[in-house]
Amino acid sequence: MLASKLTKIIRACNVLLITLLGGAAAVSAYEVFRGPTELIYHDPAKASPGYTMFSPFRGQNTYLIDMSGNVVHYWPYPQGWSAEGAESVEKHARLLRDGTLVRGTVNRAGRGGMSGAIYQFINWDGKVLWEHDEERPGYTPHHDFRVIWNPKLEARTLLYVASKEMTHEEAIARGVDPAKRDNYASRPDGVVEVDMQGNVVWEWNITDHLVQDIDPGLPNHGVISEHPEKMDPNFGAGVSGDWIHINALDYNTTLDHVVVNNSTFSESYVIDHGATFVAGDPEESIALAAGESGDFIFRWGNPCAYDAGDCPSSVNEGQGSTNGHQQVFFSHDIQWIREKEIGMGNNLPGAGNMLIFNNGERQLDGVFSSVIEFNPYDGAMELGAYVPEVKAGYHRPASGMGMGMGVGASVSNQVVWTFRSTLQNSFYSSYISGAQRMPNGNTLICSGGHGHLFEVTPEGEVVWEYINPVGDRTGGDYGIFTTMTDTAGDRFNSVFKCARYPSDYPGLEGKDLTPMGKITELWTQQPAEPKSTIAARD
Repeated sequence: MLASKLTKIIRACNVLLITLLGGAAAVSAYEVFRGPTELIYHDPAKASPGYTMFSPFRGQNTYLIDMSGNVVHYWPYPQGWSAEGAESVEKHARLLRDGTLVRGTVNRAGRGGMSGAIYQFINWDGKVLWEHDEERPGYTPHHDFRVIWNPKLEARTLLYVASKEMTHEEAIARGVDPAKRDNYASRPDGVVEVDMQGNVVWEWNITDHLVQDIDPGLPNHGVISEHPEKMDPNFGAGVSGDWIHINALDYNTTLDHVVVNNSTFSESYVIDHGATFVAGDPEESIALAAGESGDFIFRWGNPCAYDAGDCPSSVNEGQGSTNGHQQVFFSHDIQWIREKEIGMGNNLPGAGNMLIFNNGERQLDGVFSSVIEFNPYDGAMELGAYVPEVKAGYHRPASGMGMGMGVGASVSNQVVWTFRSTLQNSFYSSYISGAQRMPNGNTLICSGGHGHLFEVTPEGEVVWEYINPVGDRTGGDYGIFTTMTDTAGDRFNSVFKCARYPSDYPGLEGKDLTPMGKITELWTQQPAEPKSTIAARD
C-alpha cells in the first residue's frame, strides 16, 4: 500500500513538473516501471471538451468516459459471443449520429483462429438492432469498417475489410514470382460493401489491380514505374497471408472515394468508389471495381514500392542508414479529416487533408511513432484532383527532427503537420493505433499498443492524457488495474482506436451522461496490478 502511494506521489510530482515547464517539456516523459492508470493529466483551458470512446482489446465493454476519466456509459458484450479467452473487439466501435453504436465483435470459435468479425448495430441500452455476419465461403472480415451514406443508393451501407481465399495456382496466374515462395495459397485483402439487408452491393480486391515484370506472357505484365495505379505483388519479399493487410479504411462522402492502408508495403491507396458503383446492379459494380476504373487514383507513403523513389538503405558501409523517400513505416488509421461520423463540426482545421498514424516499426533511421497530416490535392479537396507524391517532391528540413520524421529525412512536400515525442518511451506503438482532429486544431492520438490516449495541440503540447486500465487476463480473470507495470509486457492493455465526441453530438442528445466513477472504481474486485510473467533474471 505504501509503495503504491509513493508511486502515485512520484508520478503526480512529475506531471506537475512537466506542466510547470510548459509545452516543450510536455511532449517528453520520464522512464518508469510502475505508474498509475486512467487520467494522468487534463488542461481544461486547452483540451477539446467532449466524451472519449474506446474498446479495450481484452475487456468486456466499450467505454464512454468524460474528460476527467469518469465512465458516463458503457456497452457490455453479450455473454458467450466468443471462445473463452479469445474475446476481443474487431477492433473498435463507433457512435453514429442517431445514437446507434456500431461495433465489430470477434468470434474465433469454429473459424480456425481467424477473426471472423460480426458487425452489430446496438442501441443505448445494449440491444442488438441489426447484425451482419460474412458467411460466404472463403471470406474473412477483419480490422476496420465504416457506416457510410451511399449517394447513389441514397441509403446507409456498411463498408468493411475482408480477405478472400486464393489458391497457389490462382496467385501464379496473377504474376507473383514463383522463385520467392513455394506456396502462394493465401487470402488477399479487399473491401466489401453491404446494404442494410446484408446484400453485397460492391466489392474491391487488391488482386485485380496488379502489375508485374516477371512473366511477359500474362496480361498484367509491364514496367512497374510506369503503372503507379497498380501494385507490384513481387515488391520486397513478395506477397503472402492477406497480401497487403488492410488495417484501416475511410470514406469521403464529398468525393465518393475510399482509401485503404497497405500496412505490409507501408502505403495507402485511394479508390474511386463513385466511378465503380452502379445502383441496383451489384454485378456490374463488382466488375467495374475489378477493372481499370478500380485502379488506384492516388497512392502515398512509399514510392520505392513502385520504383519511383529512393528506397531505405544503409550508408557509409553500414555505419548509418537512410529512409530514402519512404514517409511511413507499418502505418495505421489512414483517414480524411472530416466532419462526418464523429460530428466535430464543419470547419475542422485541416478539413479534407489526410491523417495517418506512422507506427515506425520498420524504420531504419531510428524507430519512433508519429502522426502525419498531408495535403494530396491540386486545389480544393472538393475538386478531387490528386497530385502524385513523387511529382509533389521532397525536401530536407534545415534542422531539428525533420518535421518529426527523423534527422535528415526526405519529407514529402505534401506533409503539412507532424507530431512525435522528444523521447521514444513517451510515445511509441509497434502496432494498431490512430488519431483524430479536434475542432480547436488539437489532435487526439491513440498509442494503441500500450493503451495510451492523449491529446496534443498543433504546437505539440500534451493537454490530456489517459492510460487504459483494462488489461489481459490475470489468474483467469480480466484485469482492471490501478497500476500498470513493466511486467505486463507489450500489447497488454491495447486499444485499437479511440474517438472523441463533443457534448452537443447528436448521438448523445437526451442521453444520461451522469458520471459513474472511474473504471477502476466500478470494478474494484480486480487485482491492483498485473502479475509478473517475467522469469527472474541472473
